Amino acid sequence: MHEQDYALNHAQVEQQEVSRVLRNTYGLLAMTLAFSGLVAYVAQQMRVPYPSFFVVLIGFYGLFFLAAKLRNSPWGLVATFALTGFMGYTLGPILNRYLGMPNGGEVVSSAFAMTALVFCGLSAYVLTTRKDMSFLAGFITAGFFVLIGATLASIFFQISGLQLAISAGFVLFSSVCILFQTSAIIHGGERNYIMATISLYVSIYNLFVSLLQLLGIASSND
Repeated sequence: MHEQDYALNHAQVEQQEVSRVLRNTYGLLAMTLAFSGLVAYVAQQMRVPYPSFFVVLIGFYGLFFLAAKLRNSPWGLVATFALTGFMGYTLGPILNRYLGMPNGGEVVSSAFAMTALVFCGLSAYVLTTRKDMSFLAGFITAGFFVLIGATLASIFFQISGLQLAISAGFVLFSSVCILFQTSAIIHGGERNYIMATISLYVSIYNLFVSLLQLLGIASSND
């Protein structure tokens, strides 16, 4: 009898913890997306230039590791907003590039709508089915190195269709990451809402930018 009570109490505590992490993650994610969007809008209106590759690399990974180091303290929230604000800053020049196209407004709005649809659909699927997506870890690791290699190849070699393939690959990769991270929260693989938020934010950012590239290429070929 006592073992049954213990198991029941443990399950209740576990469910409460999952609910807490989910609530904090999606709350913080909404705030960081809004903040990032505001910074992107300001950068777009001011027509700031896109930072160099090394500035983006150092800025992203520096702020990412800072947030990871401070994830268990209130300063982790500051680092999270600094990271997402920086990513919003890099998004401003990207938006200007597409808005300068003849049908740029339609491309941007379509990419935004598709990103929201994919994220909400994938999240809802995992939350309702509660499937364990931990088996995707190997795919994510392999996909990361493949995409890094393809991106480096696109810098040094002009290969026809490679950029299109990279963008499509990032759409698939980001979608899988959303499934994996949401499942990790539900099944106990992720208990820190700051790291969960950053992971989901990066996936959404990459998904949006990749869809922009795909739609932009399709639009330019019309």
